[in-house]
Amino acid sequence: MDDTIDESYSYKFDLTPELLLKVIFEYTAKIANEKRLDSILVLMANMGREMVVADRCTVWLIDALRNELFTVVAHGVQEIRVPYGSGLVGTAISTGQPIFIDDAYEDSRHNQESDKKTGYRTKSIMTIPFRNNQGEVIGAYQAINKLTEKQIFSTQDMEYLSLAASYSGKSLESFMLNEEIVETQKEIILAMGKIGEGRSKETGNHVKRVAQYSYILALGMGMSETEADMLRSASPMHDIGKVAIPDSVLNKPGKLTEDEFEQMKHHADIGYHLLRNSKRQLLQAAAIVAWQHHEKWDGSGYPRGLKGEAIHVYGRITALADVFDALGSSRVYKAAWELDRILGLIKEERGRHFDPQVVDVFFKELPAILEVRAHEADIAE
Repeated sequence: MDDTIDESYSYKFDLTPELLLKVIFEYTAKIANEKRLDSILVLMANMGREMVVADRCTVWLIDALRNELFTVVAHGVQEIRVPYGSGLVGTAISTGQPIFIDDAYEDSRHNQESDKKTGYRTKSIMTIPFRNNQGEVIGAYQAINKLTEKQIFSTQDMEYLSLAASYSGKSLESFMLNEEIVETQKEIILAMGKIGEGRSKETGNHVKRVAQYSYILALGMGMSETEADMLRSASPMHDIGKVAIPDSVLNKPGKLTEDEFEQMKHHADIGYHLLRNSKRQLLQAAAIVAWQHHEKWDGSGYPRGLKGEAIHVYGRITALADVFDALGSSRVYKAAWELDRILGLIKEERGRHFDPQVVDVFFKELPAILEVRAHEADIAE
């Protein structure tokens, strides 16, 4: 490959302190507001590339389970995986020390195979490990090919990329810790939802189906993917208050007496009070669902007789999802209804039990809802 310099090439200049601050403020604000790990890593790579005026910047992370290093994002390159400790980045991560290379082809640790496949010429490389709050190395930045006239990275570049690495390591740890907490909450909510349903001899698939129906309806109502997923994760707790209802009422095969029905209605308040004091957004959403999914659009529901849009949209969506699934499922006190009968009831209850907009979205999304119903069908014991 010809390594001579193209005289027509226009070199770039290192950032002034003012421009550096602008880049840092711009990207840290974007990273702080991002909710997806892959998007965060793209922003981190872009920030590093701009800060040190490199052609490419790669963010490497450690996959402890597979004892590998992998790039989640590399400019112009798909994911790459290498054994832990191998190559330039492996050396930097395992030793915790930065590495500067002016010409990668003169260093035996550089693997040239990738360049041969892509036609790209890797020359200057700077690799900076980043750490979590406990000082443990969790990944590395790797900047490739300096775009200024000297074409090599400097001590100042190391300071700049080290600054980005320090911020990125702590941000990644916070994000992944929060993701772990959220995933744990989802698991707990689903498990508790199944417990609530199990006490009333209902199946765990009921809460799964209601969750999926709620997600589909939420998207159809115009909610963002994030909020729709929030409702999907929270809705399995809609009947968690049933854990405090006596078995004699919960599993009575015949019609409930007026007193028994009043006792049953308390499960909405009980569920709300179990969850309301959490500061976690997911559990706050679950509290709303538990409290309001038996409210009715015309104000005739319980526990508070809320009417219309005074009912939170989470409650309005879960109400229809729950009723649709409950009517189509066998319970100790009734046989499952045929689909046409269920759909007829939902049409009749538009504007009475159910929010008219939710009903309209339900029928628009009916094919997707029926697909979930079939996929998550109960298995007869």
